[in-house]
Amino acid sequence: MTDTPTLVAGLGNPGPKYAANRHNVGFMVVDALAKRIGGRFAVARKARAEVCEARLGVGGPRVILVKPMTFMNLSGESVGPLAQYFGIPPESVIAVHDELDIPFGQIRIKRGGGEGGHNGLRSLTKVLGTKDYARVRFGVGRPPGRQDAADYVLKDFAKAERPEVDLNIELAADAVEAIIEKGFVMAQNVINAPTE
Repeated sequence: MTDTPTLVAGLGNPGPKYAANRHNVGFMVVDALAKRIGGRFAVARKARAEVCEARLGVGGPRVILVKPMTFMNLSGESVGPLAQYFGIPPESVIAVHDELDIPFGQIRIKRGGGEGGHNGLRSLTKVLGTKDYARVRFGVGRPPGRQDAADYVLKDFAKAERPEVDLNIELAADAVEAIIEKGFVMAQNVINAPTE
């Protein structure tokens, strides 16, 4: 068994102005993971990111949790150098991000595929040189009426949505752990299974 860590990139925008935005669910999920494993983020200035190195449980797999501080559209500029520094291949990278094409309240995982207009994913793909990395997709749903998608994701969740958001942050963190501990295919069978 190799001790190559998994890099988990929570995508979002830095600063308090964006902290509760739909677009920042990636940050929220890696914060939840860090809390679970008792880790703390430290600033990695050269990579322009906050990084938390830890293990999932005692003697468990190594993880590198990353919050790029480059703003969403340049996320790859943080993730790429960190993956290179830690010797992490793209197939051991997991991106956690908001997803307009999934209804609010649902979590889905996939490996590869298109970016669906998500500039954070586009940046990761460019820097990693492949689309073949895992994604934990946090459904935020489509904007109501004629609201612009960019404006919608840069708004905070509605007060009525907050309880479900908190639950889904934990479910997305569970999905990340499942990918790392059980492997992608088994995790996908559980996470993406239809609910009744």
